[in-house]
Amino acid sequence: MARKWIRDMELEDHKINYVELGDPSRPALLLIHGFGASAYHFRHNIPDLAKDYHVYAFDLLGFGLSSKPVQDYAAEVWRDQAVDFIKEIIDKPTIVAGNSLGGFTALYAASSAEVKSYIQGCILLNAAGRFRDPDAPNEVSTDEPNVVIETVKEWIQRLVINGSFYYTKRPARIEQVLRQVYPVNADNVDSELVESIQVPSQDPNAAEVFYRVITKNGSGPSVYVDDLLQELDCPLLLCWGEEDPWIRPAAADRIQQLYPSSQRVSIAAGHCPHDEDPEAVNDAIRSFIQQI
Repeated sequence: MARKWIRDMELEDHKINYVELGDPSRPALLLIHGFGASAYHFRHNIPDLAKDYHVYAFDLLGFGLSSKPVQDYAAEVWRDQAVDFIKEIIDKPTIVAGNSLGGFTALYAASSAEVKSYIQGCILLNAAGRFRDPDAPNEVSTDEPNVVIETVKEWIQRLVINGSFYYTKRPARIEQVLRQVYPVNADNVDSELVESIQVPSQDPNAAEVFYRVITKNGSGPSVYVDDLLQELDCPLLLCWGEEDPWIRPAAADRIQQLYPSSQRVSIAAGHCPHDEDPEAVNDAIRSFIQQI
């Protein structure tokens, strides 16, 4: 019998909003959204995939309808959220998939020793993340930071980033940005999608969370994709929007070089292939899971 609900879990005293849909006897599939989005971004994937799988999708801490505590937002925060969710809520073999920041989170969680026994496969939808530069020097700076300079720099960053937040949370600006990253089928950017991003930005803590996420992860998470792939021990699918203006196909090329057993499906879409061409992505996910 299929289950369908939107509910909350408690994670270290924080509320985590999540969706569950599908027959609990079927394989579990966890979907993780990207920066600024929510579980709603999988609106065209959850109902369809739930015909064959027990589908979960949560709002990352700091986003969507989940709590927005004022705290540091390192990549480990969302990795731990995914790990705890898999262990405490799903508690059975799971395929984990994610887009952009959610893709990096999916990879980080899948490579974690705590849940390796649960992970049956990992799916990256234009995943974010940094790669090691083989030509970069391994030098460690011993210079002490200047407290005055660092304080001034922080306040300048805060002014610029907060100003950017108040500008980008306007519905017209949200739509404009989304259309830029939906280059093939921009008509999929509708008022419901814009609202799903704009409404959580009205939370009293949203601006501060935005600032903390950007300053902590602006140049990419501190851990490298290369290192996570070395720890990964499961089938890997790259379901890649090849027209992505933000994360170019070269990133998927690099992942394939580092993880030769990975599969790749090219989607005629931009940064969010699961929402721009959901049918193609859903078909790719089904085909991948059937092979596991």
